[in-house]
Amino acid sequence: MRRWSGTAGFHGRPAPVASSRLTNAIAASLALGALTLCLVVAVTVLSSNITMATSIPA
Repeated sequence: MRRWSGTAGFHGRPAPVASSRLTNAIAASLALGALTLCLVVAVTVLSSNITMATSIPA
């Protein structure tokens, strides 16, 4: 059997998968999600530190 050049592997031209607008929108949503997650973790850590610092009256 003879293998034709460019029919297997990564030798061919890359085909565009998505538009640049879609790629930018996905990148922006991932960045926003990461920022939101960081803010939630920061608020949780700060509130737990405040809770541990306050003494419970007996």
